[in-house]
Amino acid sequence: EAARQAAEAAMASYVASYSGPSAEALAASPVYGSADPSSVFAVAQQYLGVPYVYGGATPGGFDCSGLVKYVYAQFGINLPHSSSAQGAAGTQISESEAVPGDLVVMSGHIGFYAGNGQILHAPYEGTVVRIQPIWTSDYWIVRI
Repeated sequence: EAARQAAEAAMASYVASYSGPSAEALAASPVYGSADPSSVFAVAQQYLGVPYVYGGATPGGFDCSGLVKYVYAQFGINLPHSSSAQGAAGTQISESEAVPGDLVVMSGHIGFYAGNGQILHAPYEGTVVRIQPIWTSDYWIVRI
């Protein structure tokens, strides 16, 4: 219990320490040009190791759709903070067409395709943004 409380306190401190732009501010004043999948993936990789925070949408802490929202915002694309709405915002493509930077969409979860059956995502409380194998066959690929 003490360890869990210490971890939560550290996480809260990490989140509170972020003072950069919000996703909305970035979308209004993009950092990057064309949101081609390889560019999107390169930006997403910068956030490996950032803690999962429910409702988080900044490098202070991300949930799954907050990570996608923040990365796309840097390209001037203002996506909703909802995995299902983000999945509906693009065009579904076949898995054979998927390249790193496309979106892996599941019921209630979203992340970036990382190639070779892997996903870059913010998994769940107590973890960090990471790359791991896609664990289910119940997903589809979307390109924004």
